[in-house]
Amino acid sequence: MSIMNLSLANHRSSRRAPRLGDLWKLVVEWHQRVQSRQELMNLSESDLRDIGLSRCEVERETSKPFWHR
Repeated sequence: MSIMNLSLANHRSSRRAPRLGDLWKLVVEWHQRVQSRQELMNLSESDLRDIGLSRCEVERETSKPFWHR
């Protein structure tokens, strides 16, 4: 295979649809985000003070859709 052919092959592969593994990573990330936000909601006022968050900040974070960071 020539250099030109390798270059074209790399270009084509960079435009292909996401792989199943990539989609799985995204689903896992979303699941972790949901769990983290649920744990955050369950923290006591004392715990929130210890980590420097207010209840208002927690409510803002936990009200986000799971696909938002």
